[in-house]
Amino acid sequence: MITETTTIFGIRSIIEAIESGSTINKIYLQKGLRGNLYYELEKIIRSKKIATSTVPVEKLNRLSKNNNHQGAVAQISPIDFYDLEQLIESTLENEKIPIFLLLDQLSDVRNFGAIIRTAECTGVNGIIIQKNGSAPVNAETIKTSAGAAFKVPICKVDHIKDALFLLQASNIKTVAATEKTEDSIFDINFNQPIAIIMGSEDRGVNPSILKMVDYKAKLPLLGEIASLNVSVACGAFLYEAVRQRI
Repeated sequence: MITETTTIFGIRSIIEAIESGSTINKIYLQKGLRGNLYYELEKIIRSKKIATSTVPVEKLNRLSKNNNHQGAVAQISPIDFYDLEQLIESTLENEKIPIFLLLDQLSDVRNFGAIIRTAECTGVNGIIIQKNGSAPVNAETIKTSAGAAFKVPICKVDHIKDALFLLQASNIKTVAATEKTEDSIFDINFNQPIAIIMGSEDRGVNPSILKMVDYKAKLPLLGEIASLNVSVACGAFLYEAVRQRI
């Protein structure tokens, strides 16, 4: 089992890693970086739509352990990501009642790992995340998932909306977890092909996504605190689907 995300540094090394087909989690670039090789890397990053962050040189020094990073450090994902269209097609062929999970820009790796673990335990057929703005699959994610990240297919899409279009075109109903509804989780029929959408820790599901989904549902909260941790809420949704299906 891979327990650490590989970090590579140096512009040429990163270009070669991308061209060899390595799955890049994120590339960190030094502020003010210039030069022909940098522009070549920047062009490839744009064409491959790889997540990037512009950072001070001190952060790059820490990431590369003070090696000669040339102003660029990349983190290679320890897993391979699935093609969503192919995953939907193969799942519909093999599963009577598939269930997918969409994470709308979830940012905390521990929440991500906990959700992956619960997804594996509840028979989720695939997890869908957005390329930019989502928590990476790194060593912490895999550790928190107890290795489930190697067992549940994970897909990356340019935008969650892209995934919704594909799922709905395949007659898979979509339900968003949100407090902005009067409908309870217990009013939703999970005993059908369905995809559950969970929002980010601070903003929840994006309003533009809420306009697209087939259903919206909330969990009953009987105490004074207004919301649950997203991984806990996700577990409640997934186990309600399990309850209905068994």
